[in-house]
Amino acid sequence: MSKLHSVDTKDQITFRKPVREDGAEVWELIKACKPLDENSMYCNLLQSDHFRDTCVVAEMNREIVGWVSGYVLPNDDSTVFVWQVAVSEKARGCGLGQRMLNALLERDECKSVRRLRTTITADNGASWGLFKKFARTHDGFLDSEAHFTRDTHFQGAHDTEHMVTITLPAALTRAA
Repeated sequence: MSKLHSVDTKDQITFRKPVREDGAEVWELIKACKPLDENSMYCNLLQSDHFRDTCVVAEMNREIVGWVSGYVLPNDDSTVFVWQVAVSEKARGCGLGQRMLNALLERDECKSVRRLRTTITADNGASWGLFKKFARTHDGFLDSEAHFTRDTHFQGAHDTEHMVTITLPAALTRAA
C-alpha cells in the first residue's frame, strides 16, 4: 500500500494516513504519552486500518512522532470526533498537535465537517491547551460539558470526561 504524504520542509515532519503496519508503533507512542489512555494494540491496528481516512500519522526521520485518531460521526457528517492526540517528546514544542488537526480537517473525508468534538478530563492541561489554542487560532467557538461522568459511566474508576465541541467558522470549512 502506498504511503502518500506531504513534506513540511521546515522541520522534515511528514503527515500521512496510517497503514495497518503502523498500529504497533502507534500503540507504543500512546503508551509513552501519559496521561493518554492506553487502548489495546488491536484497537490501534483497527484505527490504522478501518479509520485511516480520519487518522493522522506524523513522521520524522521515518519514526512516528505524532498521532491523531478520529472519525466522522456515523449519524452526523458535519462532526469529526478526535479520540486521541499523541506527540512524542522528540517532536514537542513545534505545534505538531495543531498541525495534525489541520491536516485532518484538510482531507476530502472531512469536507462536510463544521464541528470538532473530543473528550478531555479536567486535569489534562495539555489537551485543554491544545484544543483551546486550536479554537482561538481558527476563530472557533469552544464549549464543554461533563459527558461521561466518573460515577455514572466509569464506576468510579476514571475521571469525568468533558465533551468539548469546537464550532468552526465557515472560512475554515470547505464547501461540499
